[in-house]
Amino acid sequence: MKAKLEDIPSEKGTSSFYAYRFQVPFFEFKWHYHPEFELTYIVKGSGYRIVGDSYEYFSAGDLVLLGSNLPHTWSGILEDDVYSEAVVIQFSKEFISSFLELKESVLIKNMLETSVRGISFETNEVIVSKIIGLTESSGVDRILKLITILDDLSKQQATFIASNTFHNVVSKKNEMRINKVCQFIQSNFNNKISLSEVANLIYLTESNFCKFFKKATGKTYSDYLNEIRINEACRLLAQSEKTISQISFECGFETLSYFNRVFLNKKGMTPSVFKKEKLI
Repeated sequence: MKAKLEDIPSEKGTSSFYAYRFQVPFFEFKWHYHPEFELTYIVKGSGYRIVGDSYEYFSAGDLVLLGSNLPHTWSGILEDDVYSEAVVIQFSKEFISSFLELKESVLIKNMLETSVRGISFETNEVIVSKIIGLTESSGVDRILKLITILDDLSKQQATFIASNTFHNVVSKKNEMRINKVCQFIQSNFNNKISLSEVANLIYLTESNFCKFFKKATGKTYSDYLNEIRINEACRLLAQSEKTISQISFECGFETLSYFNRVFLNKKGMTPSVFKKEKLI
């Protein structure tokens, strides 16, 4: 989908790269991209992480590395009296390129090349401590700590996030349109949303909207909507005592049979099997 370009250089001031820790009531939907690599660690909070064509549930401990110009956003769930918190580190190709020419940096170079699809890592106390410590350091120590973190991560087992390399196409008009549509879907997926309703949001015919949405996201509108609903259903199956039928309707499915069919297609198992596995 077309995302908003984020200007990192104007925000990082005189530092050679950007590293900060922040707290918010919840992570707001902000579909964007930037030329810099980005390492994000979720200290507190939960919701949905959207990277390229991937839509997945996240919680505290989520650690991902995103390549240059890969569209992404974290869309959080608002919880009473609980703030969301994250650490974000962003650095440019220009900053890291000379270091990657060294033979000792081959693993880091390979990792950054694969981050074009986004990669997630299992966290451990040592790496988390270094990531948080980086935001509190200054001078040359910041650079040394960043290189150490990247070296540690390059030796960790990683998982691809997006299914394929995602090619973002810059267009201010399309940025605004796809953000408007996706934010609407995000806020209303548990209700009935007709194709005409979302098409009317950006003043397109249903036929033209389907072409636009498929080109922008790599998915059909119905597949994108179902993916959001199924991911929310997975969260509820794992975290609540509600029945499968209740969860089905709460996530916007009109019939239980259709919910079961879509769930099986997306997850390779029935909702009941998924729930049992999460309880083990």
